[in-house]
Amino acid sequence: MHDGWLLEAVPGPQVPEGIAGRTVPAAVPGCVHTDLLAAGLIPDPFLDDNERGLAWIGRTDWVYRTTFRHEPGADDRVDLVCAGLDTVATLTLNDVEVGRTENMHRGYRFDVRSLLRPGDNTLVVRFDSAYRYAAAHQDRLGDRPNAYPEPFHFIRKMACNFGWDWGPTLVTAGIWQDIGLHAWSTARLATARPLVTLEGADGRVELHVEIERASGEPVTVRAAVGGVTVDATIPAGDVATELTLTVREPARWWPRGYGEQARHPLEVTLLGPDGQPLDSWSRRIGFRSVRLDTAPDAHGSPFALHVNDVPVFVRGVNWIPDDVFPTRITRDRLAERLGQAAAANVNLLRVWGGGRYESDDFYDLADELGLLVQQDFLFACAAYPEEEPFGAEVEAEAREQVTRLAAHPSLVLWTGNNENIWAWHDWDWQEPLAGRTWGRGYYLELLPRIVAELDPTRPYWPGSPWSGSEDVHPNDPARGTTHIWDVWNTHDYTRYRAYLPRFVAEFGYQAPPAYATLRRALSDEPLAHDSPGMAHHQKAADGDAKLQRGLDAHLPAPRDFDDWHWLTQLNQARAIQLGVEHFRSHRPVCMGTIVWQLNDCWPVTSWSAVDGDGRRKPLWYALRRAYADRLLTVQPRGEGLALVAVNDGPTDWKASAAVTRLTLTGEPRAKTSLELDVPAYSSVTLALPAELARPDEARRELLVADAGEPAGRALWFFTEDKETAWPPAAWDAVVEPVGDGQRVRITARTVLRDLTLFPDRLDPAATVDDALVTLLPGESATFTVRSGAALDPAALTTRPVLRCVNDLVAQGRST
Repeated sequence: MHDGWLLEAVPGPQVPEGIAGRTVPAAVPGCVHTDLLAAGLIPDPFLDDNERGLAWIGRTDWVYRTTFRHEPGADDRVDLVCAGLDTVATLTLNDVEVGRTENMHRGYRFDVRSLLRPGDNTLVVRFDSAYRYAAAHQDRLGDRPNAYPEPFHFIRKMACNFGWDWGPTLVTAGIWQDIGLHAWSTARLATARPLVTLEGADGRVELHVEIERASGEPVTVRAAVGGVTVDATIPAGDVATELTLTVREPARWWPRGYGEQARHPLEVTLLGPDGQPLDSWSRRIGFRSVRLDTAPDAHGSPFALHVNDVPVFVRGVNWIPDDVFPTRITRDRLAERLGQAAAANVNLLRVWGGGRYESDDFYDLADELGLLVQQDFLFACAAYPEEEPFGAEVEAEAREQVTRLAAHPSLVLWTGNNENIWAWHDWDWQEPLAGRTWGRGYYLELLPRIVAELDPTRPYWPGSPWSGSEDVHPNDPARGTTHIWDVWNTHDYTRYRAYLPRFVAEFGYQAPPAYATLRRALSDEPLAHDSPGMAHHQKAADGDAKLQRGLDAHLPAPRDFDDWHWLTQLNQARAIQLGVEHFRSHRPVCMGTIVWQLNDCWPVTSWSAVDGDGRRKPLWYALRRAYADRLLTVQPRGEGLALVAVNDGPTDWKASAAVTRLTLTGEPRAKTSLELDVPAYSSVTLALPAELARPDEARRELLVADAGEPAGRALWFFTEDKETAWPPAAWDAVVEPVGDGQRVRITARTVLRDLTLFPDRLDPAATVDDALVTLLPGESATFTVRSGAALDPAALTTRPVLRCVNDLVAQGRST
C-alpha cells in the first residue's frame, strides 16, 4: 500500500508560509524531509547551513493520507501491517482510530477487517512532533543527563536524528518502512526463530515457531534444510511449537578470510487441516559456532571471539546509519559500502547504538561477504528512563529485533549500549540523577534475560565499553572492551602506544571529506578550514583546534587550504594506522580493534574512512594496509625497536625479512636479515640490533623492513616530518590511457613520502586504486585512475592532485 499518499503539515505558527496549507505527494516508504525536498519546498538540508532553517520540521505535526480500493473476500482476518512508523503515530481508517504507536524500532499489526468497506477506503496516519512527545515525558519523569542538549533519550527513535558530533539535527517523521494489508485465514506464522549451532561435525537447527490464530483447528509446521524435513503439529488452541533438524556434516559458514560463507536455505511452511499451505517463511542460514572468551588470565580478562572454535582477531569498523534519511539507503548502496569494508580487510561491523537496527539487506549482505556483526541495542551516550512506557517499549523492541535477526550467521554479539555505563561512572551523572533510573536495569537485567531466552547461541555484553563486572571500572583496558578517546580529545596519537588493551571497541581521528564532496556540499568562496560552510559541517567540540594540534605535532605548517586538506587527511590516516599496528602487534593479549568509523550519513568533517558521498579518504587505504592478513610493522619495545610480524591468515608464514637503516638519499648505513616463521593466527616479535635502531643522523635516516609480498614493507622514521630533512620532492611522471581510465607511473628522483593522488579534484567520479605510497630514490609506483573522462596528464601529476609530504618543502617536479 505504497501508492497515492499525500502529505500535509498540521497548522501551527512554526510552519512557514508557502508550506502551510499545502498538500504534496508523499513517497512511502519515506519521510517528511524527502517529500518536501522532492516537492521543491525546502532546500537540500545537506548543503551549506540549510539544516539550520529546517528545525521547524521536527517540531511540526504531519498527516499522511491515502485512499485505496478494497473488495472484501472470505478471509478470516485482514490486518493493517506497519513495518516501521517514525515515530509517534495515530492511525485512522475510515474515520475510526485503529491504533497508536510510539516506537520507530518495532513493527505493528492491527486487525481492520471490520472497518474495511467495499470500494474506496481512507487511511490517515498522523505523526505528532517527536520533540513534543519527548518533552512531555522529560517533564513527567524528570530530566536525565546526556551528551547533547536534545531529548533523544525520551523517545524510542533513532537518536542521531537529534544531531551528533558527526551528524546534523534533522528530526524526521514518516512511514519509513513497508505498510500494507495482509489477508489471511485459519492461522499465520507470527515468528520463526531458528537457533543454529554445531554439534561436532553436524549442524543443528532448533526452530521456534509462534502462530497467530483466527480459528481453532490443529495446524502443522513443516521445516526443511539441507535435505532434512521435519513436521510438527500444533494442537487446537496452542500457538507455539519447536522443531529440531540435524544436518549431517554441512558446509560451515566462516568469517571472511577464514573459509567459505556457506549458507543453506531453511524453508518453513504452515499447513492447514487439509494439508494446504497457509503461510511460509524462508531464510538462508549458516552453520557456525560462536563463543566469547573472557576467562581471567595473567594480563586481566580477555575479550576474544571464537568462531567455529578458531580465535578471530577482530579487524573492525563502527557503522552508523549511512544516510540521515534511511529510505534512501538501497541494497546497492549497502553492497557498495560493505564491499568497501571488505576491500579494506575489515572482518567486523559494529552497528552502533545511536542509530537503528539495520535492514534485512544489511545483514544478508554481511552474511554473504563473511562480515561479522556486533549489534548494539539502541542506547547511546545518555541516561535512559526505565519507567513506563519505556520499559514495555524497550522489551517489545528487543524481542522483535532479536527474533528478526536470529537467523543471520554474521551476527555474533549483542551489546547492551554505547558508553552509558562508562558515562554513569565518569561523566558526572550520579549527582544530577539523584537516584533516578538511567538504564542499568536494561543493560544488566532485561536485555540479558531476553537474549538468554530468545538467542542463547550468541554472547551478550552489557555495554561498550564494559570490563565484565560492576566491581571494575567499565573502561579498564586490561579487562573486556575499551574506548580510547583521550587521543582525539586531549593527546597526540602516539599515545595509543601507552595502551595495552584486551579489545579496543572505539578509537578514531578526524579529517575532512574528499574535496569533491566539499565542493558539492558547500558554496564557500574561497574554501577555508573555518569558512562558514566548513565550520557548519564540523560538529565536534573544538574539532578544528584538535585537528590543528595534530598537525602542529607532526607536519609542516600548511600554506593554504589545499595543504590543510591534504595534511589533515594524512594525519588521520597516520593516527589510525599507528594505533591499529600497535594493537595488532600485541596479539594475543589484544584480540580486536574497531575503528570509529567506516561511514558518514552526510558530508561532514568526521572520523570516517568513507565520506558522506561514498568517497574513500586516505584513511581507507591506510586501513587496508594495517588490516591486511599479513602485517609487518616496526614497533618500539623498551629502549629499542622490534620487527613484529602478524599473521591473521589460515596458513603459516615463512619468509626472510631484510631490515635496512638508510639515508633519505637511499644510502645504506646498517642492515640485517631476519627469518620469519609465524604460525597461522599468531604474531612473532623480533628485536632489532642496536645499530639498526640508533641512527647516525635522525633527521636524515629511516628504517626499511621488507619481507616481500603480500606483507610488503614496513617503515620507521626517526623524527617527525616537520623535523625531517626532506629534500624538495622531485619525480618523473608517465600518464597513459588504460581501459576506463589512466595509468599514472611515478618514478622518484628523491624520497617521496606518502605519495597520494586526488583525481576527484579533476572529475568528481574519478577514483584511484592506491594511496600513501612512500618511494625511495629510483623507485616507481603505478596508480590506476578510473574516470569517465580523459583527465589532463599535467593536472594529474601536479599539486594539488598529486601530493606527498615533502612537496611542502619546495615545489620540485619533472614530467
